Amino acid sequence: MGDRLRLAVGIMGNASSLLLYAAPILTFTRVIRKRSTEEFSCIPYIVALSNCLLYTWYGLPVVSYKWENFPVITINGLGIILELSFIFIYLWFAPTRGKIKAGTITTMVMVIFTVTAIISAFVFHDHHHRKVFVGTIGLVASVAMYAAPLVVVKQVIMTKSVEFMPFYLSFFSFLASVLWLAYGLLSHDLLLASPNLVGLPLGILQLGLYCKYRKRGIIEEEPSKWDLEHNNIQEKPKHMQLSMNEDVKGKI
Repeated sequence: MGDRLRLAVGIMGNASSLLLYAAPILTFTRVIRKRSTEEFSCIPYIVALSNCLLYTWYGLPVVSYKWENFPVITINGLGIILELSFIFIYLWFAPTRGKIKAGTITTMVMVIFTVTAIISAFVFHDHHHRKVFVGTIGLVASVAMYAAPLVVVKQVIMTKSVEFMPFYLSFFSFLASVLWLAYGLLSHDLLLASPNLVGLPLGILQLGLYCKYRKRGIIEEEPSKWDLEHNNIQEKPKHMQLSMNEDVKGKI
């Protein structure tokens, strides 16, 4: 019963994480359409890539015992493909300064992952120590991934706009945190559960900010629309009066 429940939660965790990794598709559709990255940051996607790389390695039989963490491998392997695609699109449309910054950070992530994989494979000779080593570094990457969308929180608060903090990214981050926390606890694996203890409150914070400033944006939008309609109504008599004056002059 316990294994079935763990597997069921793992499958749901996979589904939520897939939605989390796929959520930026809407953002990058806009980037491609406008041929500009605008004010979007690439950091959340680079950090997510590092998380996917580390946890794919963590789930493989080199680190874990046999295929005990197979659900972790499947979703993070797919996440690697998606995040690399997003980063490539960002690099294609970003200005030169943005390309240099994103390229530098991506290179650093790849180097850190490579070093981690080599050390875990050749320095440690048992699964337990390999899991502790890779899991500890993965813990840092996971916390960074869940916190990465907070780079735009300052912008959200200052502009009172959630335009550049996508709702689905925050929502699926929260949902994935809940499910993977449950999976880690059911697996008695604190290295899988602990990152989500941080991800959960951060997800709640992002959703709270979204709800607060989205409502404010709607409230501020309505008067402007009413004013526009009101101005149009006021302008109509002026046009009518001008037309009447021209008719009178024509008759004279």
